[in-house]
Amino acid sequence: MIPQLDDTPPPPSPLAGRDCLTLAEFSPQEVRLILDEAVKIKGLQKARIPYRPLRGRTLAMVFQKPSNRTRVSFEVGMYQLGGHALSLSPQEIQMGKRESPSDTGKVLTRYIDAIMVRTFDHAELEELAAAAEVPVINGLTDTHHPCQALADLLTVREQFGRVEGTKIAYVGDGNNVAHSLAIGCALTGARLSIAHPEGHGPDGEVVRLSAELGEPPKLTQDPEEAVAGAQVVYTDVWASMGQEAEAEERRKRFAPYQVDERLMSLAADDAIFLHCLPAHRGEEVAASVIDGPRSRVFDQAENRLHAQKALLYLLLG
Repeated sequence: MIPQLDDTPPPPSPLAGRDCLTLAEFSPQEVRLILDEAVKIKGLQKARIPYRPLRGRTLAMVFQKPSNRTRVSFEVGMYQLGGHALSLSPQEIQMGKRESPSDTGKVLTRYIDAIMVRTFDHAELEELAAAAEVPVINGLTDTHHPCQALADLLTVREQFGRVEGTKIAYVGDGNNVAHSLAIGCALTGARLSIAHPEGHGPDGEVVRLSAELGEPPKLTQDPEEAVAGAQVVYTDVWASMGQEAEAEERRKRFAPYQVDERLMSLAADDAIFLHCLPAHRGEEVAASVIDGPRSRVFDQAENRLHAQKALLYLLLG
Protein backbone atom coordinates (compact mmCIF):
# COMPACT_ATOMS: atom_id res chain seq x y z
CA MET A 1 0.00 0.00 0.00
CA ILE A 2 2.91 2.42 0.53
CA PRO A 3 2.96 4.67 -2.56
CA GLN A 4 5.88 6.43 -4.23
CA LEU A 5 7.50 9.13 -2.16
CA ASP A 6 6.88 11.91 -4.68
CA ASP A 7 3.74 13.92 -5.36
CA THR A 8 1.92 11.01 -6.98
CA PRO A 9 -1.44 10.49 -5.22
CA PRO A 10 -1.44 7.31 -3.12
CA PRO A 11 -3.51 4.39 -4.40
CA PRO A 12 -7.03 4.07 -2.96
CA SER A 13 -7.08 2.41 0.44
CA PRO A 14 -9.49 -0.48 1.06
CA LEU A 15 -10.29 1.13 4.44
CA ALA A 16 -10.88 4.66 3.11
CA GLY A 17 -13.76 6.44 4.83
CA ARG A 18 -14.14 3.84 7.58
CA ASP A 19 -14.35 4.51 11.32
CA CYS A 20 -12.31 2.83 14.05
CA LEU A 21 -14.53 2.74 17.12
CA THR A 22 -13.54 -0.81 18.09
CA LEU A 23 -11.27 -3.37 16.45
CA ALA A 24 -14.33 -5.58 15.94
CA GLU A 25 -15.21 -3.41 12.94
CA PHE A 26 -12.27 -4.91 11.05
CA SER A 27 -11.67 -8.36 9.62
CA PRO A 28 -8.55 -10.37 10.46
CA GLN A 29 -7.17 -9.45 7.03
CA GLU A 30 -7.80 -5.74 7.66
CA VAL A 31 -6.06 -5.82 11.04
CA ARG A 32 -3.13 -7.55 9.36
CA LEU A 33 -3.11 -4.79 6.71
CA ILE A 34 -2.95 -2.09 9.40
CA LEU A 35 -0.02 -3.85 11.08
CA ASP A 36 1.73 -4.37 7.73
CA GLU A 37 1.40 -0.66 6.94
CA ALA A 38 2.65 0.25 10.42
CA VAL A 39 5.80 -1.82 9.88
CA LYS A 40 6.43 -0.11 6.52
CA ILE A 41 5.75 3.39 7.83
CA LYS A 42 7.96 2.80 10.86
CA GLY A 43 10.74 1.58 8.57
CA LEU A 44 10.52 4.75 6.49
CA GLN A 45 10.74 6.94 9.58
CA LYS A 46 13.70 5.04 10.99
CA ALA A 47 15.44 5.46 7.61
CA ARG A 48 14.57 9.19 7.74
CA ILE A 49 12.70 8.95 4.44
CA PRO A 50 9.93 11.59 4.29
CA TYR A 51 6.49 10.12 3.68
CA ARG A 52 3.64 12.63 3.50
CA PRO A 53 0.53 11.14 1.87
CA LEU A 54 -1.81 13.29 4.00
CA ARG A 55 -0.62 16.69 2.78
CA GLY A 56 -3.39 19.26 3.24
CA ARG A 57 -5.46 17.02 5.53
CA THR A 58 -6.53 17.97 9.06
CA LEU A 59 -7.37 15.82 12.08
CA ALA A 60 -9.54 17.20 14.90
CA MET A 61 -8.58 15.71 18.28
CA VAL A 62 -11.46 15.92 20.76
CA PHE A 63 -10.33 15.40 24.36
CA GLN A 64 -12.87 14.86 27.11
CA LYS A 65 -10.14 12.98 29.00
CA PRO A 66 -6.62 14.41 29.34
CA SER A 67 -3.82 12.57 27.59
CA ASN A 68 -0.07 12.39 27.06
CA ARG A 69 0.64 9.57 24.61
CA THR A 70 -2.63 9.95 22.70
CA ARG A 71 -2.21 13.64 21.95
CA VAL A 72 1.49 13.53 21.16
CA SER A 73 1.32 10.39 19.02
CA PHE A 74 -1.65 11.58 16.95
CA GLU A 75 -0.40 15.15 16.57
CA VAL A 76 3.14 14.11 15.64
CA GLY A 77 1.79 11.33 13.45
CA MET A 78 -0.36 13.70 11.38
CA TYR A 79 2.56 16.12 11.06
CA GLN A 80 4.90 13.36 9.89
CA LEU A 81 2.31 12.25 7.32
CA GLY A 82 2.17 15.79 5.97
CA GLY A 83 -1.08 16.84 7.64
CA HIS A 84 -2.15 18.96 10.59
CA ALA A 85 -3.80 18.13 13.91
CA LEU A 86 -6.03 20.46 15.93
CA SER A 87 -6.51 19.74 19.65
CA LEU A 88 -9.85 20.61 21.27
CA SER A 89 -9.92 20.54 25.09
CA PRO A 90 -12.97 19.77 27.27
CA GLN A 91 -13.28 23.48 28.03
CA GLU A 92 -13.43 24.30 24.33
CA ILE A 93 -15.67 21.53 23.05
CA GLN A 94 -17.93 20.73 26.08
CA MET A 95 -19.40 17.78 24.17
CA GLY A 96 -22.68 16.63 25.67
CA LYS A 97 -23.08 19.86 27.64
CA ARG A 98 -22.92 22.91 25.43
CA GLU A 99 -23.41 20.86 22.26
CA SER A 100 -24.59 17.32 21.59
CA PRO A 101 -22.15 14.69 20.28
CA SER A 102 -24.13 14.46 17.03
CA ASP A 103 -24.00 18.22 16.44
CA THR A 104 -20.29 18.20 17.28
CA GLY A 105 -19.74 15.53 14.63
CA LYS A 106 -21.79 17.40 12.02
CA VAL A 107 -20.00 20.70 12.62
CA LEU A 108 -16.49 19.25 12.65
CA THR A 109 -17.24 17.37 9.43
CA ARG A 110 -17.56 20.72 7.65
CA TYR A 111 -14.05 21.77 8.67
CA ILE A 112 -11.76 18.77 8.87
CA ASP A 113 -10.92 15.38 7.31
CA ALA A 114 -11.05 13.06 10.34
CA ILE A 115 -11.93 13.14 14.04
CA MET A 116 -10.16 11.44 16.94
CA VAL A 117 -12.17 11.32 20.18
CA ARG A 118 -10.90 10.49 23.67
CA THR A 119 -13.84 10.45 26.06
CA PHE A 120 -15.55 8.56 28.87
CA ASP A 121 -18.86 7.24 27.50
CA HIS A 122 -18.57 5.01 24.44
CA ALA A 123 -22.16 5.88 23.52
CA GLU A 124 -21.11 9.52 23.02
CA LEU A 125 -18.45 8.40 20.57
CA GLU A 126 -20.98 6.26 18.68
CA GLU A 127 -23.43 9.18 18.49
CA LEU A 128 -20.76 11.51 17.13
CA ALA A 129 -19.56 8.93 14.59
CA ALA A 130 -23.09 8.26 13.35
CA ALA A 131 -23.51 11.96 12.55
CA ALA A 132 -20.04 12.65 11.16
CA GLU A 133 -19.31 12.21 7.46
CA VAL A 134 -15.56 11.74 7.95
CA PRO A 135 -13.61 8.90 9.59
CA VAL A 136 -13.86 8.83 13.39
CA ILE A 137 -11.16 7.16 15.51
CA ASN A 138 -11.57 6.06 19.11
CA GLY A 139 -8.61 7.46 21.05
CA LEU A 140 -10.03 5.84 24.21
CA THR A 141 -13.39 5.36 25.89
CA ASP A 142 -14.28 3.64 29.15
CA THR A 143 -15.14 0.53 27.11
CA HIS A 144 -12.56 0.28 24.32
CA HIS A 145 -9.01 1.39 23.45
CA PRO A 146 -8.40 0.05 19.91
CA CYS A 147 -5.35 2.20 19.12
CA GLN A 148 -3.56 0.80 22.17
CA ALA A 149 -4.37 -2.74 21.08
CA LEU A 150 -2.92 -2.08 17.62
CA ALA A 151 0.30 -0.84 19.25
CA ASP A 152 0.33 -3.92 21.50
CA LEU A 153 -0.07 -6.30 18.56
CA LEU A 154 2.63 -4.45 16.60
CA THR A 155 5.02 -4.81 19.55
CA VAL A 156 4.30 -8.55 19.84
CA ARG A 157 4.84 -8.99 16.10
CA GLU A 158 8.17 -7.15 16.23
CA GLN A 159 9.36 -9.23 19.17
CA PHE A 160 8.32 -12.69 17.97
CA GLY A 161 7.94 -12.24 14.21
CA ARG A 162 4.24 -13.05 14.37
CA VAL A 163 1.12 -12.52 16.47
CA GLU A 164 -0.75 -15.71 15.64
CA GLY A 165 -0.19 -18.45 18.20
CA THR A 166 1.59 -16.28 20.75
CA LYS A 167 0.50 -16.78 24.34
CA ILE A 168 -0.41 -13.53 26.09
CA ALA A 169 -1.31 -13.14 29.76
CA TYR A 170 -3.11 -10.02 30.95
CA VAL A 171 -3.10 -9.61 34.74
CA GLY A 172 -5.36 -7.15 36.55
CA ASP A 173 -8.50 -5.17 35.83
CA GLY A 174 -10.72 -6.28 32.94
CA ASN A 175 -10.92 -2.72 31.63
CA ASN A 176 -10.98 -0.99 28.23
CA VAL A 177 -7.39 -2.07 27.49
CA ALA A 178 -8.25 -5.69 28.26
CA HIS A 179 -11.38 -5.44 26.09
CA SER A 180 -9.54 -4.20 23.01
CA LEU A 181 -6.70 -6.64 23.58
CA ALA A 182 -9.21 -9.52 23.73
CA ILE A 183 -10.78 -8.47 20.42
CA GLY A 184 -7.37 -7.93 18.83
CA CYS A 185 -6.13 -11.34 19.93
CA ALA A 186 -9.27 -13.02 18.61
CA LEU A 187 -8.77 -11.36 15.22
CA THR A 188 -5.07 -12.21 14.97
CA GLY A 189 -5.01 -15.71 16.45
CA ALA A 190 -3.10 -14.92 19.64
CA ARG A 191 -4.04 -16.95 22.72
CA LEU A 192 -5.05 -14.62 25.56
CA SER A 193 -5.56 -15.40 29.24
CA ILE A 194 -6.94 -12.76 31.62
CA ALA A 195 -6.35 -13.10 35.36
CA HIS A 196 -8.55 -10.81 37.44
CA PRO A 197 -10.02 -10.51 40.93
CA GLU A 198 -13.60 -11.64 41.38
CA GLY A 199 -15.98 -9.02 40.06
CA HIS A 200 -13.33 -7.29 37.95
CA GLY A 201 -13.29 -9.40 34.82
CA PRO A 202 -13.91 -8.16 31.28
CA ASP A 203 -17.43 -7.35 30.16
CA GLY A 204 -19.38 -10.45 29.15
CA GLU A 205 -20.42 -8.88 25.86
CA VAL A 206 -16.77 -8.36 24.91
CA VAL A 207 -15.98 -11.99 25.76
CA ARG A 208 -18.90 -13.19 23.63
CA LEU A 209 -17.87 -10.91 20.78
CA SER A 210 -14.31 -12.26 20.95
CA ALA A 211 -15.72 -15.79 20.67
CA GLU A 212 -17.60 -14.79 17.53
CA LEU A 213 -14.46 -13.31 15.98
CA GLY A 214 -12.03 -16.06 16.94
CA GLU A 215 -10.74 -17.57 20.18
CA PRO A 216 -12.11 -15.86 23.32
CA PRO A 217 -9.84 -15.07 26.26
CA LYS A 218 -9.43 -17.69 28.95
CA LEU A 219 -10.60 -16.16 32.23
CA THR A 220 -9.14 -17.07 35.61
CA GLN A 221 -8.73 -15.56 39.06
CA ASP A 222 -5.28 -17.16 39.39
CA PRO A 223 -2.47 -14.98 37.99
CA GLU A 224 0.01 -17.86 38.15
CA GLU A 225 -2.24 -19.99 35.94
CA ALA A 226 -2.51 -17.18 33.37
CA VAL A 227 1.21 -16.37 33.28
CA ALA A 228 2.57 -19.94 33.21
CA GLY A 229 4.42 -20.32 29.90
CA ALA A 230 3.23 -16.95 28.56
CA GLN A 231 5.38 -15.13 26.00
CA VAL A 232 3.84 -11.76 26.88
CA VAL A 233 2.84 -10.59 30.37
CA TYR A 234 0.71 -7.45 30.33
CA THR A 235 -0.84 -5.32 33.05
CA ASP A 236 -2.46 -1.90 33.51
CA VAL A 237 -3.22 0.41 36.41
CA TRP A 238 -5.65 -0.91 39.01
CA ALA A 239 -7.77 2.28 39.10
CA SER A 240 -8.44 3.93 35.75
CA MET A 241 -9.25 7.58 35.16
CA GLY A 242 -12.59 8.31 36.82
CA GLN A 243 -12.11 5.57 39.45
CA GLU A 244 -9.96 7.62 41.83
CA ALA A 245 -12.48 7.25 44.68
CA GLU A 246 -12.04 3.45 44.49
CA ALA A 247 -8.25 3.54 44.38
CA GLU A 248 -7.54 2.52 47.99
CA GLU A 249 -10.03 -0.35 47.98
CA ARG A 250 -8.70 -1.53 44.64
CA ARG A 251 -5.12 -1.56 45.94
CA LYS A 252 -6.16 -4.06 48.60
CA ARG A 253 -8.21 -6.21 46.23
CA PHE A 254 -5.62 -6.25 43.44
CA ALA A 255 -2.48 -6.66 45.59
CA PRO A 256 -2.14 -10.42 44.76
CA TYR A 257 -2.11 -9.48 41.07
CA GLN A 258 1.09 -7.44 41.06
CA VAL A 259 3.46 -8.46 38.27
CA ASP A 260 6.74 -9.01 40.11
CA GLU A 261 9.87 -11.07 39.51
CA ARG A 262 8.30 -14.16 41.05
CA LEU A 263 5.31 -14.02 38.69
CA MET A 264 7.51 -13.28 35.66
CA SER A 265 9.63 -16.33 36.50
CA LEU A 266 6.63 -18.50 35.56
CA ALA A 267 6.49 -17.07 32.04
CA ALA A 268 8.42 -18.39 29.05
CA ASP A 269 12.18 -17.87 29.00
CA ASP A 270 11.84 -15.31 26.19
CA ALA A 271 8.80 -13.58 27.70
CA ILE A 272 8.43 -9.81 27.54
CA PHE A 273 6.54 -7.41 29.79
CA LEU A 274 4.05 -4.84 28.48
CA HIS A 275 2.17 -1.97 30.12
CA CYS A 276 0.13 0.69 28.31
CA LEU A 277 1.33 3.42 30.74
CA PRO A 278 1.21 5.45 32.87
CA ALA A 279 2.46 2.93 35.43
CA HIS A 280 2.50 2.89 39.22
CA ARG A 281 5.67 1.11 40.29
CA GLY A 282 5.12 -0.88 43.45
CA GLU A 283 1.41 -1.37 42.69
CA GLU A 284 0.44 -3.26 39.53
CA VAL A 285 4.09 -3.86 38.61
CA ALA A 286 7.37 -4.07 40.47
CA ALA A 287 10.01 -1.54 39.46
CA SER A 288 12.46 -4.37 38.79
CA VAL A 289 10.10 -5.74 36.11
CA ILE A 290 9.05 -2.58 34.29
CA ASP A 291 12.62 -1.24 34.36
CA GLY A 292 14.21 -4.63 33.75
CA PRO A 293 15.55 -6.35 30.63
CA ARG A 294 12.26 -8.03 29.72
CA SER A 295 10.33 -4.78 29.61
CA ARG A 296 9.24 -3.48 26.22
CA VAL A 297 6.93 -0.76 27.52
CA PHE A 298 8.70 2.12 25.78
CA ASP A 299 8.85 0.25 22.46
CA GLN A 300 5.14 -0.32 22.99
CA ALA A 301 4.55 3.37 23.70
CA GLU A 302 6.48 4.34 20.55
CA ASN A 303 4.38 1.95 18.52
CA ARG A 304 1.29 4.01 19.29
CA LEU A 305 2.77 6.51 16.84
CA HIS A 306 3.43 4.01 14.06
CA ALA A 307 0.17 2.06 14.42
CA GLN A 308 -1.89 5.25 14.43
CA LYS A 309 -0.03 6.65 11.41
CA ALA A 310 -0.95 3.49 9.52
CA LEU A 311 -4.55 3.80 10.66
CA LEU A 312 -4.74 7.47 9.65
CA TYR A 313 -3.21 6.75 6.25
CA LEU A 314 -5.60 3.87 5.55
CA LEU A 315 -8.78 5.58 6.79
CA LEU A 316 -7.99 8.84 5.00
CA GLY A 317 -6.55 7.18 1.89
